[in-house]
Amino acid sequence: MSQNSQYPEEVDLSSCEKEPIHIIGKTQSHGVLVASDKETFRITQIGKNAGEIFGISHSELLGKQLEELVGSEYGQFLRNLVDEDELLEVREISIHDSSFVAIPHISGESLVVDFEPVGKSANSFNFQAQLTKILNNLNASETSLELCEDVARITKNIFGYDRVMVYRFDEEWNGQVVAEEREEHLESWLGLHYPASDIPKQARELFFKNRVRIISDVNYQPVEITPQFSPINGEPLDLSKSKLRGVSPIHIEYLQNMKVGASLTAALISNGKLWGLLACHHYSARFINYYQRQTCEFLIQIFSNELSLKESNLFLKQIDEQAAVREQLLKQVHSAGSIRKGLSEGEARFTDVMDCCGGAIMLKGKIKLVGKTPDKKQVKSLIKEFLAKKSESLFFTKNLIQFYPAAKRFQDSGSGILSVRLGQSDKDFLIWFRPEVVQLVDWGGNPQNKASYDEEKQRLTPRKSFEKWTQELTGVSAAWKDYDLSAARLLRESVSYVILENQKKEINDLNDQLVEAHNELELFSQGLSHDLKAPLRGIDGYAHILKEDYYSKLEKDGKLAVDTILSSAEEMRDLIDNILSFAGVSNQDLNKSVNSSSHMVQDILVSFNVKNNYPHTSIEIEENLPKIIGDRRMLGQVWSNLLANALKYSEKSENPKIEIGSAAHHNKTIYFVKDNGIGFDPKFSEDIFDLFSRRSGDDYTGSGIGLAIAKKIVEKHDGEIWAESKPGEGSTFYFYV
Repeated sequence: MSQNSQYPEEVDLSSCEKEPIHIIGKTQSHGVLVASDKETFRITQIGKNAGEIFGISHSELLGKQLEELVGSEYGQFLRNLVDEDELLEVREISIHDSSFVAIPHISGESLVVDFEPVGKSANSFNFQAQLTKILNNLNASETSLELCEDVARITKNIFGYDRVMVYRFDEEWNGQVVAEEREEHLESWLGLHYPASDIPKQARELFFKNRVRIISDVNYQPVEITPQFSPINGEPLDLSKSKLRGVSPIHIEYLQNMKVGASLTAALISNGKLWGLLACHHYSARFINYYQRQTCEFLIQIFSNELSLKESNLFLKQIDEQAAVREQLLKQVHSAGSIRKGLSEGEARFTDVMDCCGGAIMLKGKIKLVGKTPDKKQVKSLIKEFLAKKSESLFFTKNLIQFYPAAKRFQDSGSGILSVRLGQSDKDFLIWFRPEVVQLVDWGGNPQNKASYDEEKQRLTPRKSFEKWTQELTGVSAAWKDYDLSAARLLRESVSYVILENQKKEINDLNDQLVEAHNELELFSQGLSHDLKAPLRGIDGYAHILKEDYYSKLEKDGKLAVDTILSSAEEMRDLIDNILSFAGVSNQDLNKSVNSSSHMVQDILVSFNVKNNYPHTSIEIEENLPKIIGDRRMLGQVWSNLLANALKYSEKSENPKIEIGSAAHHNKTIYFVKDNGIGFDPKFSEDIFDLFSRRSGDDYTGSGIGLAIAKKIVEKHDGEIWAESKPGEGSTFYFYV
């Protein structure tokens, strides 16, 4: 963090959520903060009230060794703890004949020690009895509400604050006072709600680092830490773990507007989450020493354990009930052979897994409604316009209107929804609906009046009125609980598994049909090709008889007709042979061997009689062309088809040239045949391998099967074949096996 990222001089409610309260740079006045370099133990930062508390000015202490303040014994004790990375133990020490509690912690590169006055020490016997009483009382609480009431009563009895409240957060971090103990003359705040902005996010997060927090005097004068930035790293000191951390001016003003003089706030945690706060108010200054706060920490730890246990037991009870419903639903699905019927028409329905007024099943775009729900058109629109566009598989809210305004039309049946996507499809969903619950909510002051402009301070200030303000909430349903979300997730997994199994069965059936159709097609093509050869032999035979016996007697047109018949018969015979070759590739077993690529190429060129048929074409073959492993006859057909194409399409070039070679790439040997012929448009680089695909025009003969055969053979060898070309610039065909 740079020095430009310091705590802002002016903080208003528009920036309250971003207020960096962990680097506030000030402390409360009832103790002194001392920071030293954890390597050298030289004091680097200190509260300016050191002179008032210790009798030694802060300027005199800065730069000195920590031992000069705390003594060699405690200084060595701290050095040992830091060196051994041990838990920093709290101790009582004496400075200038005054007793202090030294509370150390590590903050980045600094060792920070909070020094507080010891205060009144509790009698050890009474303290033990007090802890035992706390434990017994809280263990005896039967419900979560009784537990909250007990902890409020015990806290007031022990610490004597004027008002003690248990403040519970909802899922949107608004709070409600669910239990209260107070002096008789004070107005009750039990049941009042407070907006989430009263305790912003960064303040909630700090409660995990410092679970018990006191403000001993709301009207204290903040004590500056000097220097503002640490000499070690040039950054403000992180006070997240400091017991003396100063208080946000916004929060101070908030408490002053409430007429509060001192406060104690403790985090109530259940199953790792901030469940709520134990909030104590006193209407004059009140200091609670470190040992008393330890008692409070013990108290809230027991509370948190008991609360977690009670909520876990409730959760497990609900899960067991939901598991029984889910098991019955899956039986119905298997029995009915239909997910839709199994979930909606049996003894149990999917809406029975949680408290709701109705639900919708959407599978493959078809909707089935159960219970009280929006109509089908409204559900389809909800899915298409909102749910299908969300990336997460589970979505829930008790106030759908704020996310999807069209929900206002059906808030009586769908103010709250919980939905799960089945699989990856945007057409398969399970949705549970809850109706609006019209509520009269009592707020501690109008929640809309979060701030007002103060002309004197020239900034926004917190609201000043905390009188009960009643609001009617509409369009909001009962909240979804953790066990509801768990039930939805588990049912989603079960149904998705059934869908996956059905899809797998459909794919296997389709695959069997495809294999059968493929075999029948190959038999048909082989039979058809064989049957075509018989009449073709007759046509070819009689055409030869005409040419041998009657050719000289025919007119020019007659001779042309005979020649055409003979050439067409030859093309037809080649086409039939190619079709048989293509159809036969799949059924032929590979007879792999190590083959000389050079010999294969040379033999093919000899069979083509290149010297006589292509006298102007020059052919360059790479010396020591790498050997190739595979079926010799099949690979020979690949080379033959590629070389035939190269010779044919480069023949009319001015200086026809063909190159045959190889290249190594990613541990593969890639072979290539390159020509300088007519080439082709690169957009057809994949199409040319399709059956009967020809891109050379009418000037060149061909069946359009050769490259398809080459591709099929290469893929049978687990390889790949591709081409690169530009019109008029030749082509290069690559392949590997």
